Amino acid sequence: MTSIKILITTFCVLAVLSLAGCAVGPDYKRPGVIPPTTFKEETNQWKLADPRDHTLRGKWWEIYGDIQLNALVQQVSISNQNIHSAEAQYRQALALLGVARARYLPTLSGSFAHTRGQGASSTNAGVTIPGNPTPAIINTNRILMNATWEADLWGRIGRTVESNQASAEASAADLQSALLSIQSTLVQTYFQLRINDVQRKLLEQTTIAYKRSLQITQNRYEAGIVGRADVVQADTQLKSTQAQAIDLGVQRAQFEHAIAVLIGKAPSNFLIKPTLILPNLPEFPAGLPSELLERRPDIAAAERRIKAANAQIGVIQAAYFPSLILGASTGYQSSLLSNLISLPRRVWSIGPNIAATLFDGGVRSSQKEQAIALFDKSVADYRQIVLAGFQEVEDSLSTLRILSEEAKVQFEAKRSAQEAVTLFNNQYLAGTVSYLNVVTAQATALDADIRSFNITGRRLLASTALLKALGGDWRSERKNLNQ
Repeated sequence: MTSIKILITTFCVLAVLSLAGCAVGPDYKRPGVIPPTTFKEETNQWKLADPRDHTLRGKWWEIYGDIQLNALVQQVSISNQNIHSAEAQYRQALALLGVARARYLPTLSGSFAHTRGQGASSTNAGVTIPGNPTPAIINTNRILMNATWEADLWGRIGRTVESNQASAEASAADLQSALLSIQSTLVQTYFQLRINDVQRKLLEQTTIAYKRSLQITQNRYEAGIVGRADVVQADTQLKSTQAQAIDLGVQRAQFEHAIAVLIGKAPSNFLIKPTLILPNLPEFPAGLPSELLERRPDIAAAERRIKAANAQIGVIQAAYFPSLILGASTGYQSSLLSNLISLPRRVWSIGPNIAATLFDGGVRSSQKEQAIALFDKSVADYRQIVLAGFQEVEDSLSTLRILSEEAKVQFEAKRSAQEAVTLFNNQYLAGTVSYLNVVTAQATALDADIRSFNITGRRLLASTALLKALGGDWRSERKNLNQ
């Protein structure tokens, strides 16, 4: 019992010393970033606060009011292989954190050994000395329990835990960043597919109108009213439009295949039926909350990697100081198994082990410089990601504003083009203009329709880019602020 009491007492003393020890290395402070006071496209004031990537983002894709889109996005977190990869990486980071925390506790091990041996006989120049019998064969049995524990006097273990904790948080943010990125990619791909459906339907309807025009022109040619050139022009216009409609099938197939992969399905087993109903275009408020950008998981991940790199500097600095490890063992040793576990057969040992590197040729100095360089790189990466975040918000806001203005002008152009088609058709039937005027007017009207749908598609894509840049649905942020 005396050995056990000594063991416990020594561990307690060293535990107190360890807790009272100082953690070397710099304490973490979030690096400063000089943000713009306002968005160029907004008037609200901006402040950079703590990362809040854990804030509920809501099902931001439901803002578009498309049931099929909602069902597709829900499958991303279930079946997408990139998400599974990021989730596994996060679990790996948590495991490393568990390994680091385990070093606060002692390591206990037990062993049983049975050996049988014989010592060397006494010899002189290889000749056995008379009167010295051959040594006996000895059996030895041992049962031992060993304990070792490192006192964290200089904070090496604590800094390692701090670094791994920050790395695990960064990995969790990476998982959310991957999820948000893949969700937005799927939403944008889905929008492109729907715009493709609408444009193809437009070309099919235009083809029907061009067939009627060709028939009218053919009848007028047979009646001797117009020349063969008018028939050729009408037929060329019809065939070109049919070719455009067919060509859209290539893009649609690629969009459909991309969506299948994003939700973890084989393209050969996936099909989205065409529809002419476009998703709703959301209206963003004039003044978005300034805290929205703080929810971006990529910014949070970059900031936490700075914290991990900062803690690693302390880990390297702690290596300059000696380490103190307490080792203790207790057990029994006997030549016979029958009386192995008995008080006279008990053995024990206890004692500290202090070790320090006296000369390493500059290895630790180089490792410290490496850690500082990694910290500086992490700071630069963080600031660059923040700046890129501001750029993405500005790009999306300006794109939405400009496309909104363009949509109004394009609507007027579309209406004028349709009116021109009606006028030239009537004039052609009256014989006052050539068929070339009709073809030109019809081509202009078709181009105006296609441009109008393209603008709608670009506005949908820009709205998704803005939601991604802000870290999700701004409405969930307002709900959280009001709670």
